[in-house]
Amino acid sequence: MSETMQFSNSDLTCWVLTNGMAGFETQVIGVAEALGLAPVVKRVSPAPPFKWMAPWGPAQPQEGIAPPWPDVLIASGRQSIPYARMIRKKSGGRTFTVILQDPRVSPANFDFVWAPAHDRLSGPNVLSTPVSPHRLTRQRLAEEAALFAAQVAHLPHPCVAVLIGGTNAVYRLSEDVAAQIGRDLAAIAEKGAGLMVTPSRRTGERQTQIIAEALKDHPAIVWDGTGANPYFGFLGLADAVIVTCDSVNMVGEAAFTGKPVHVIELEGGSPKFRRFLDAMYESGAARPFRGALESWASHPLNATDEIAAA
Repeated sequence: MSETMQFSNSDLTCWVLTNGMAGFETQVIGVAEALGLAPVVKRVSPAPPFKWMAPWGPAQPQEGIAPPWPDVLIASGRQSIPYARMIRKKSGGRTFTVILQDPRVSPANFDFVWAPAHDRLSGPNVLSTPVSPHRLTRQRLAEEAALFAAQVAHLPHPCVAVLIGGTNAVYRLSEDVAAQIGRDLAAIAEKGAGLMVTPSRRTGERQTQIIAEALKDHPAIVWDGTGANPYFGFLGLADAVIVTCDSVNMVGEAAFTGKPVHVIELEGGSPKFRRFLDAMYESGAARPFRGALESWASHPLNATDEIAAA
Protein backbone atom coordinates (compact mmCIF):
# COMPACT_ATOMS: atom_id res chain seq x y z
CA MET A 1 0.00 0.00 0.00
CA SER A 2 1.20 3.52 -0.76
CA GLU A 3 2.80 5.30 2.17
CA THR A 4 1.35 8.71 1.33
CA MET A 5 -2.24 7.61 0.62
CA GLN A 6 -3.95 5.88 3.54
CA PHE A 7 -7.16 4.42 2.17
CA SER A 8 -9.41 1.97 3.98
CA ASN A 9 -11.27 0.07 1.29
CA SER A 10 -10.80 -3.47 2.58
CA ASP A 11 -14.53 -4.27 2.32
CA LEU A 12 -14.66 -3.47 -1.40
CA THR A 13 -14.19 -6.17 -4.02
CA CYS A 14 -11.86 -5.40 -6.91
CA TRP A 15 -10.95 -6.98 -10.22
CA VAL A 16 -7.93 -5.98 -12.27
CA LEU A 17 -8.40 -6.87 -15.93
CA THR A 18 -5.83 -7.05 -18.75
CA ASN A 19 -4.72 -9.36 -21.54
CA GLY A 20 -1.94 -10.56 -19.25
CA MET A 21 0.85 -8.34 -20.58
CA ALA A 22 3.22 -7.52 -17.73
CA GLY A 23 3.25 -3.76 -18.36
CA PHE A 24 -0.54 -3.46 -18.14
CA GLU A 25 -0.80 -5.82 -15.18
CA THR A 26 1.82 -3.98 -13.14
CA GLN A 27 -0.06 -0.72 -13.55
CA VAL A 28 -3.52 -2.00 -12.61
CA ILE A 29 -2.27 -3.96 -9.61
CA GLY A 30 -0.21 -0.97 -8.45
CA VAL A 31 -3.24 1.32 -8.42
CA ALA A 32 -5.39 -1.32 -6.67
CA GLU A 33 -2.76 -1.75 -3.97
CA ALA A 34 -2.47 2.02 -3.51
CA LEU A 35 -6.23 2.05 -2.89
CA GLY A 36 -5.86 -0.56 -0.15
CA LEU A 37 -7.69 -3.17 -2.23
CA ALA A 38 -6.89 -6.87 -2.60
CA PRO A 39 -7.44 -7.34 -6.33
CA VAL A 40 -8.52 -10.49 -8.10
CA VAL A 41 -6.45 -10.77 -11.29
CA LYS A 42 -8.49 -11.42 -14.43
CA ARG A 43 -6.98 -12.02 -17.87
CA VAL A 44 -8.84 -12.06 -21.16
CA SER A 45 -7.74 -13.44 -24.52
CA PRO A 46 -10.54 -13.01 -27.04
CA ALA A 47 -10.26 -14.88 -30.32
CA PRO A 48 -10.80 -13.34 -33.75
CA PRO A 49 -12.94 -11.55 -34.79
CA PHE A 50 -13.52 -10.21 -31.25
CA LYS A 51 -9.77 -9.58 -30.88
CA TRP A 52 -9.71 -7.57 -34.11
CA MET A 53 -12.75 -5.50 -33.14
CA ALA A 54 -11.39 -4.41 -29.75
CA PRO A 55 -11.75 -1.83 -28.29
CA TRP A 56 -14.83 -0.91 -30.33
CA GLY A 57 -16.62 -4.26 -30.61
CA PRO A 58 -18.45 -6.51 -28.16
CA ALA A 59 -16.86 -8.72 -25.50
CA GLN A 60 -16.46 -12.40 -26.29
CA PRO A 61 -17.65 -14.58 -23.37
CA GLN A 62 -14.67 -15.60 -21.23
CA GLU A 63 -14.43 -18.00 -18.32
CA GLY A 64 -14.33 -16.12 -15.01
CA ILE A 65 -15.88 -12.92 -16.37
CA ALA A 66 -19.29 -13.36 -14.77
CA PRO A 67 -21.37 -12.13 -11.82
CA PRO A 68 -21.12 -11.27 -9.04
CA TRP A 69 -19.55 -8.13 -10.47
CA PRO A 70 -16.89 -6.34 -8.39
CA ASP A 71 -17.29 -3.01 -6.62
CA VAL A 72 -14.24 -1.69 -8.49
CA LEU A 73 -12.85 -2.71 -11.87
CA ILE A 74 -9.42 -1.47 -12.99
CA ALA A 75 -8.64 -2.39 -16.59
CA SER A 76 -5.86 -1.64 -19.06
CA GLY A 77 -5.12 -2.54 -22.66
CA ARG A 78 -7.18 -2.58 -25.83
CA GLN A 79 -8.49 -6.13 -25.33
CA SER A 80 -9.89 -5.28 -21.90
CA ILE A 81 -12.05 -2.36 -23.04
CA PRO A 82 -15.09 -4.32 -24.35
CA TYR A 83 -15.21 -6.23 -21.05
CA ALA A 84 -15.00 -3.05 -18.99
CA ARG A 85 -17.90 -1.57 -20.97
CA MET A 86 -19.92 -4.77 -20.57
CA ILE A 87 -19.32 -5.04 -16.81
CA ARG A 88 -20.28 -1.43 -16.22
CA LYS A 89 -23.51 -1.94 -18.17
CA LYS A 90 -24.45 -5.33 -16.71
CA SER A 91 -23.77 -4.15 -13.15
CA GLY A 92 -26.22 -1.33 -13.69
CA GLY A 93 -23.42 1.14 -13.09
CA ARG A 94 -22.70 -0.28 -9.62
CA THR A 95 -19.18 -1.33 -10.59
CA PHE A 96 -16.89 1.71 -10.49
CA THR A 97 -14.95 1.32 -13.73
CA VAL A 98 -11.39 2.61 -14.04
CA ILE A 99 -9.35 2.51 -17.26
CA LEU A 100 -5.59 2.98 -17.33
CA GLN A 101 -4.19 4.15 -20.70
CA ASP A 102 -6.13 5.72 -23.55
CA PRO A 103 -9.13 3.42 -24.15
CA ARG A 104 -9.40 4.56 -27.81
CA VAL A 105 -13.13 5.04 -27.24
CA SER A 106 -14.91 7.88 -25.43
CA PRO A 107 -13.87 8.20 -21.76
CA ALA A 108 -17.59 8.78 -21.06
CA ASN A 109 -18.01 4.99 -21.28
CA PHE A 110 -16.24 4.69 -17.92
CA ASP A 111 -16.21 6.29 -14.49
CA PHE A 112 -12.53 7.30 -14.48
CA VAL A 113 -9.71 7.22 -17.03
CA TRP A 114 -6.00 7.79 -16.54
CA ALA A 115 -3.80 8.43 -19.56
CA PRO A 116 -0.18 9.56 -19.83
CA ALA A 117 0.09 13.26 -20.62
CA HIS A 118 1.83 12.55 -23.93
CA ASP A 119 -1.39 10.88 -25.20
CA ARG A 120 -3.16 14.26 -25.01
CA LEU A 121 -6.47 12.73 -23.87
CA SER A 122 -8.92 15.07 -22.15
CA GLY A 123 -12.33 14.88 -20.53
CA PRO A 124 -14.12 15.67 -17.25
CA ASN A 125 -13.28 12.20 -15.86
CA VAL A 126 -9.73 12.01 -17.27
CA LEU A 127 -6.53 12.43 -15.27
CA SER A 128 -3.19 12.84 -17.04
CA THR A 129 0.28 12.63 -15.47
CA PRO A 130 3.78 12.71 -17.03
CA VAL A 131 4.70 9.24 -15.72
CA SER A 132 2.86 5.93 -15.44
CA PRO A 133 1.61 4.05 -12.36
CA HIS A 134 3.65 1.14 -10.98
CA ARG A 135 3.99 -1.09 -7.90
CA LEU A 136 7.00 0.65 -6.39
CA THR A 137 6.79 1.94 -2.82
CA ARG A 138 9.40 3.39 -0.48
CA GLN A 139 9.21 0.22 1.58
CA ARG A 140 9.86 -2.01 -1.41
CA LEU A 141 12.83 0.10 -2.52
CA ALA A 142 14.32 -0.17 0.96
CA GLU A 143 13.72 -3.93 1.14
CA GLU A 144 15.24 -4.54 -2.30
CA ALA A 145 18.20 -2.30 -1.48
CA ALA A 146 18.91 -4.35 1.64
CA LEU A 147 19.01 -7.55 -0.43
CA PHE A 148 21.81 -6.25 -2.67
CA ALA A 149 23.70 -3.89 -0.33
CA ALA A 150 26.49 -6.38 0.41
CA GLN A 151 27.11 -7.02 -3.30
CA VAL A 152 27.79 -3.35 -4.03
CA ALA A 153 29.38 -2.32 -0.74
CA HIS A 154 32.82 -2.14 -2.36
CA LEU A 155 31.74 0.42 -4.97
CA PRO A 156 32.70 4.07 -4.47
CA HIS A 157 30.20 6.91 -4.21
CA PRO A 158 28.41 8.42 -5.95
CA CYS A 159 26.91 5.04 -6.73
CA VAL A 160 24.94 5.15 -9.98
CA ALA A 161 22.19 2.78 -11.11
CA VAL A 162 22.41 2.29 -14.88
CA LEU A 163 19.21 0.90 -16.42
CA ILE A 164 19.75 -0.28 -20.00
CA GLY A 165 16.74 -1.05 -22.17
CA GLY A 166 17.11 -1.75 -25.85
CA THR A 167 15.61 -1.97 -29.29
CA ASN A 168 11.83 -1.73 -29.60
CA ALA A 169 9.33 -0.53 -32.19
CA VAL A 170 10.47 3.08 -31.73
CA TYR A 171 14.14 3.04 -30.70
CA ARG A 172 17.25 1.11 -31.67
CA LEU A 173 20.20 0.18 -29.49
CA SER A 174 22.91 -0.64 -32.02
CA GLU A 175 26.33 -2.08 -31.24
CA ASP A 176 27.89 1.31 -32.04
CA VAL A 177 25.59 3.05 -29.55
CA ALA A 178 26.33 0.36 -26.95
CA ALA A 179 30.04 1.05 -27.45
CA GLN A 180 29.47 4.78 -26.89
CA ILE A 181 27.45 4.06 -23.74
CA GLY A 182 30.30 1.86 -22.52
CA ARG A 183 32.85 4.63 -23.12
CA ASP A 184 30.70 7.22 -21.36
CA LEU A 185 30.15 4.97 -18.35
CA ALA A 186 33.85 4.14 -18.16
CA ALA A 187 34.65 7.87 -18.14
CA ILE A 188 32.24 8.41 -15.25
CA ALA A 189 33.82 5.53 -13.33
CA GLU A 190 37.30 6.95 -13.94
CA LYS A 191 36.14 10.14 -12.23
CA GLY A 192 35.24 8.23 -9.08
CA ALA A 193 31.71 6.90 -9.50
CA GLY A 194 30.63 3.33 -8.83
CA LEU A 195 28.30 1.77 -11.39
CA MET A 196 25.48 -0.76 -10.89
CA VAL A 197 24.40 -1.78 -14.40
CA THR A 198 21.32 -3.83 -15.18
CA PRO A 199 20.61 -4.67 -18.84
CA SER A 200 17.19 -5.93 -19.95
CA ARG A 201 16.05 -8.71 -22.27
CA ARG A 202 15.83 -6.13 -25.06
CA THR A 203 19.41 -4.91 -24.68
CA GLY A 204 20.84 -7.71 -26.82
CA GLU A 205 23.56 -10.20 -25.94
CA ARG A 206 26.25 -8.51 -28.02
CA GLN A 207 25.34 -5.02 -26.77
CA THR A 208 25.50 -6.23 -23.17
CA GLN A 209 28.93 -7.77 -23.81
CA ILE A 210 30.22 -4.52 -25.31
CA ILE A 211 29.16 -2.50 -22.27
CA ALA A 212 30.50 -5.09 -19.81
CA GLU A 213 33.84 -5.23 -21.65
CA ALA A 214 34.17 -1.43 -21.47
CA LEU A 215 33.68 -1.57 -17.69
CA LYS A 216 35.72 -4.68 -16.81
CA ASP A 217 38.62 -2.73 -15.25
CA HIS A 218 36.42 -0.17 -13.50
CA PRO A 219 34.40 -0.09 -10.24
CA ALA A 220 31.25 -1.51 -11.79
CA ILE A 221 28.85 -4.42 -11.52
CA VAL A 222 27.04 -5.56 -14.67
CA TRP A 223 24.21 -8.00 -13.96
CA ASP A 224 24.66 -11.15 -16.06
CA GLY A 225 21.01 -12.17 -15.99
CA THR A 226 21.43 -14.94 -13.42
CA GLY A 227 20.02 -14.96 -9.90
CA ALA A 228 17.60 -12.41 -8.51
CA ASN A 229 16.98 -9.34 -10.65
CA PRO A 230 18.76 -6.39 -8.94
CA TYR A 231 16.80 -3.70 -10.82
CA PHE A 232 14.85 -2.32 -7.85
CA GLY A 233 17.71 -2.97 -5.44
CA PHE A 234 20.05 -0.87 -7.58
CA LEU A 235 17.43 1.90 -7.74
CA GLY A 236 17.14 1.88 -3.96
CA LEU A 237 20.92 1.98 -3.45
CA ALA A 238 21.70 4.61 -6.06
CA ASP A 239 22.76 8.21 -5.51
CA ALA A 240 21.82 8.95 -9.14
CA VAL A 241 20.30 7.08 -12.07
CA ILE A 242 21.20 6.76 -15.75
CA VAL A 243 18.43 5.20 -17.87
CA THR A 244 17.85 4.68 -21.58
CA CYS A 245 14.85 6.48 -23.05
CA ASP A 246 13.07 3.54 -24.67
CA SER A 247 10.77 2.64 -21.76
CA VAL A 248 8.23 5.02 -20.23
CA ASN A 249 8.00 2.67 -17.24
CA MET A 250 11.78 2.57 -16.64
CA VAL A 251 12.12 6.35 -16.79
CA GLY A 252 9.07 6.76 -14.55
CA GLU A 253 10.34 4.27 -11.97
CA ALA A 254 13.69 6.06 -11.92
CA ALA A 255 11.87 9.36 -11.34
CA PHE A 256 9.99 7.81 -8.40
CA THR A 257 13.28 7.63 -6.46
CA GLY A 258 13.61 11.41 -6.29
CA LYS A 259 17.26 11.09 -7.32
CA PRO A 260 18.78 12.85 -10.35
CA VAL A 261 17.77 10.92 -13.46
CA HIS A 262 19.95 11.14 -16.58
CA VAL A 263 18.27 9.90 -19.77
CA ILE A 264 20.28 8.32 -22.60
CA GLU A 265 18.42 9.12 -25.83
CA LEU A 266 18.80 6.26 -28.31
CA GLU A 267 18.53 6.32 -32.11
CA GLY A 268 14.95 6.74 -33.30
CA GLY A 269 11.94 8.13 -31.50
CA SER A 270 8.33 9.14 -32.04
CA PRO A 271 6.22 12.24 -31.37
CA LYS A 272 4.65 10.60 -28.29
CA PHE A 273 8.03 9.63 -26.81
CA ARG A 274 9.32 13.13 -27.60
CA ARG A 275 6.44 14.70 -25.68
CA PHE A 276 7.03 12.31 -22.78
CA LEU A 277 10.75 13.02 -22.53
CA ASP A 278 10.29 16.77 -22.88
CA ALA A 279 7.69 16.69 -20.08
CA MET A 280 10.15 14.79 -17.88
CA TYR A 281 12.84 17.38 -18.51
CA GLU A 282 10.41 20.26 -17.88
CA SER A 283 9.35 18.69 -14.57
CA GLY A 284 12.94 18.80 -13.31
CA ALA A 285 12.92 15.09 -12.52
CA ALA A 286 15.24 14.21 -15.42
CA ARG A 287 17.81 15.66 -17.80
CA PRO A 288 19.34 14.39 -21.03
CA PHE A 289 22.54 12.45 -20.42
CA ARG A 290 25.50 14.30 -21.90
CA GLY A 291 28.29 11.94 -20.86
CA ALA A 292 28.76 13.28 -17.33
CA LEU A 293 26.96 13.14 -14.00
CA GLU A 294 25.07 16.26 -13.00
CA SER A 295 23.64 17.19 -9.63
CA TRP A 296 20.39 19.04 -9.05
CA ALA A 297 17.52 19.15 -6.60
CA SER A 298 14.81 16.74 -7.72
CA HIS A 299 11.53 15.48 -6.30
CA PRO A 300 9.83 12.09 -6.67
CA LEU A 301 7.14 11.66 -9.30
CA ASN A 302 4.40 9.24 -8.21
CA ALA A 303 1.50 8.78 -10.61
CA THR A 304 0.21 5.79 -8.63
CA ASP A 305 -0.71 7.95 -5.65
CA GLU A 306 -2.13 10.70 -7.85
CA ILE A 307 -4.43 8.21 -9.57
CA ALA A 308 -5.49 6.61 -6.28
CA ALA A 309 -6.26 10.01 -4.77
CA ALA A 310 -8.31 11.05 -7.80
